[in-house]
Amino acid sequence: MIPVILSGGSGTRLWPVSRRNFPKQFCELFDEPLQNQTLKRLSIFGMPWILTSMELREFTEKKAKEAGFQARVIYEPMSRNTAPAIAMLCKILELENKDKEIVGIFPADHLIGKTDIFTSAIELAEAAARENKVVTLGLKPTEPATGYGYIQTEAQPYSYKKKLSTYSVLKFHEKPSLEMAKDFLRDGNFYWNAGIFVFSVHLMIELFEKYQPQIWDVVSLLKKDLSNIKEIYSQLSSISIDYAIMEKLTSQELLCVPCDPEWSDVGSWDAVAEVYERSGKTRGEPFEIDSSNNFVLPRQDKKYAFVGIDDLIVVDTEDALLIAKKGETQNVKAVVDRIGKEYPKLIQEHVFEERPWGRFEILRNRSHFKSKLISVNPSQQISYQSHARREEHWVIVAGAGELTLDDNVTVVSKGNSVKIPQGAKHRIRNTGSEPLEFIEVQLGSYFGEDDITRFEDDYNRI
Repeated sequence: MIPVILSGGSGTRLWPVSRRNFPKQFCELFDEPLQNQTLKRLSIFGMPWILTSMELREFTEKKAKEAGFQARVIYEPMSRNTAPAIAMLCKILELENKDKEIVGIFPADHLIGKTDIFTSAIELAEAAARENKVVTLGLKPTEPATGYGYIQTEAQPYSYKKKLSTYSVLKFHEKPSLEMAKDFLRDGNFYWNAGIFVFSVHLMIELFEKYQPQIWDVVSLLKKDLSNIKEIYSQLSSISIDYAIMEKLTSQELLCVPCDPEWSDVGSWDAVAEVYERSGKTRGEPFEIDSSNNFVLPRQDKKYAFVGIDDLIVVDTEDALLIAKKGETQNVKAVVDRIGKEYPKLIQEHVFEERPWGRFEILRNRSHFKSKLISVNPSQQISYQSHARREEHWVIVAGAGELTLDDNVTVVSKGNSVKIPQGAKHRIRNTGSEPLEFIEVQLGSYFGEDDITRFEDDYNRI
């Protein structure tokens, strides 16, 4: 099976940690980022593919490399939802003579507590897909949740395998009212739809030709080298695979594998708090006086205290603080919508930015100066560049490297300071085995990231 990870997201429901340019699958909410966990979970089935947006290219490749994962990455030139993405994937596999392969589609940002149950469910789904079925996972509901779609199945199993079974799917249901969700729970044949699907490539192509010919007619024009992918994608409408294909299938075509692998889509801060509370772990236990049941996702080395207050969720980042009542965090999206109209950068990016060579964090940004903490990874180097509207002053605080300043190379290490004159060509390379860190202070008339002229770059950004 080829496991394919769909990695996108707008970064709104877990703001202020998740942002448009730093969606939740990359956030270190738990022991490791969710996408790394997904890669690890799926690698047993074969080398994963990642299908993501061009905007997340540098991030995706860097994070996978840092975590030591091999993955093939396909980039969408623009977002068009899951149906066009899966159609494009199938066309690429067909062009590579892999149309008889079994493919599994998995979101990048889900949490699985019991990987053994999850693995067994996918193995059963793969076996059923080899019998020319489309198979979806159904998550056993633990409460009458109104935030998920539901899959309704036949009461009697279609097939068995050890402790798991497949069931014919009768119908997909949209997010229900509370009363309807309670009815679903009592019925026992309704499961949460996690957006996980397993199928053969040739069957999915047939289904696109049958149910979405307007999509397939366009996608079928894709060239093997993907040189016309932007032109192709621009002609497609946004539609989910559920609407486009899955909801049109009969009970003979679509099967479900119900299971309970302790799944969470980590779709709200309430869900994050529940994961921590269930595991008994903390990320900054607050001091509480006449207070209880409060959850904090803290900034590093910062202490929190609550006096006379209960049931709060506090999420603290360098430039934004969220305080919400437990049970109300689905409304964070409304907050993001309001903030985005007045402070768009606050929902798009953090004060830190990842780069292929490392990362930087903005310490101060004032009208007359800007300061950063910059970290360059071992064996990496920034581009050979210059700035037209600022000079820079560097103080090396950790590690060792080579500085190139107007083609002159010198060795630098902890304690050295360097002045980069306005307009001077410069770069720094980490020659050690640990991160090379330095404080950068910018002086001049403009401090934007676009004031860079690159002359040489290891990452093809010229």
